[in-house]
Amino acid sequence: QVQLVESGGGLVQAGGSLRLSCAASGRTFSQYTMGWFRQAPGKEREFVAAVSWTGGSKYYAGSVKGRFTISRDNAKNTVYLQMNSLKPEDTAVYYCAAESRWRDLDDTRGYDYWGQGTQVTVSS
Repeated sequence: QVQLVESGGGLVQAGGSLRLSCAASGRTFSQYTMGWFRQAPGKEREFVAAVSWTGGSKYYAGSVKGRFTISRDNAKNTVYLQMNSLKPEDTAVYYCAAESRWRDLDDTRGYDYWGQGTQVTVSS
């Protein structure tokens, strides 16, 4: 089992920045691919970014590429999502997730563990 707890969400103006954190406990964190997803009201959960076990490979959704950066610190069992140049359409609940492979990164069904989410609201 892996337990995931997100933090760092909040209210920010358009153009601002936030950094989300996801702290993991349980089984060996460094063995898991970590991903970030988001879900806006009335919409399906969508992929945002993923990072490989070592942090050497990263994959982003087109809507956030160039604005968001995913990273991880295996010594701290934590994955981060740095969000810059935020837009109102980035408003959503953000979830971190873990999977034991590096495939189907943008598919929620590929992930084994999920956090409870943290709210991000971007005002115009």
